Amino acid sequence: MSTKAPTLRQFQSRFTTEDSCLDHLFQVRYGTDFECPKCGRPAKYSRVKARRSYQCQWCAHQVYPTAGTPFDRTRTSLRDWFYVMFLFTTTRNGVSSKRVQRELGVTYKTAWRMTHEIRKYMASLDSDDPLGGPGEIVEIDETWIGGVNHGAGSGAARANKTAVLGMYEKGGELIARVIPNARRSTLFPIITEAVLPGTVIHTDEAGAYKGLVLRGYRHQTVNHKAGEYVSPYGCTVNRIEGYWAMLKRGINGTYIHVSAKHLPKYLGEFEYRWNMRQVPHLMLDRLMFSFAR
Repeated sequence: MSTKAPTLRQFQSRFTTEDSCLDHLFQVRYGTDFECPKCGRPAKYSRVKARRSYQCQWCAHQVYPTAGTPFDRTRTSLRDWFYVMFLFTTTRNGVSSKRVQRELGVTYKTAWRMTHEIRKYMASLDSDDPLGGPGEIVEIDETWIGGVNHGAGSGAARANKTAVLGMYEKGGELIARVIPNARRSTLFPIITEAVLPGTVIHTDEAGAYKGLVLRGYRHQTVNHKAGEYVSPYGCTVNRIEGYWAMLKRGINGTYIHVSAKHLPKYLGEFEYRWNMRQVPHLMLDRLMFSFAR
């Protein structure tokens, strides 16, 4: 079985018409036969012409497959929505609203809403289960996203940046969080909530991570200031820094600027893409089959 991401032609053959997209939503969320929520009788639902709904064969009660999904209360074609989701799962560095505007011929306001709703949906599907455990390795690092005040010193240069904390379990998943600052009092509560006790934690030499051993972790550091990227005993944060590189390529190259207000959505997008990078052929299917009833 191929593990490559689907091609555009394969995607188009799955969703050929607007009706096929709506039928897909209905099948995923309700199935073929189920009890009508109004009359309680096992019913087969049939499509209501000219509406995005299906009705019960007995009482004519209608259900709307788009309700409670990113496509709720939108007049934009479902084929367009599905196509943008396809772009999000086949593009490494993200999809800008301007690109969606150009390719679909919609207004920028519509394109912006579509991309942000899809980012929120991607983030909602990504697991936040605790990382690590006894003997497991979790890399932890922080970075700064945003512009630089070129007229200020190095301390003030971060004043208009947003701090982000990343935690990556070796061979597992990654969790990224926007944080108000990189102080120990901020980092420790997040780490203890997201990482299980007994985990071997790898960090750089930053002083904010000192004291992790008192929280039930084994703590190892790599000294970047000394030009060290892998310590003699194998400590490294190279994998989490690989995620930072991908995130910043997307933000700087595709989105140009991301405000602190919307940054969590972008983190969710890139977190989803990173955690499924080994199974690119499942990225789109996971989005297409995860609409809750």
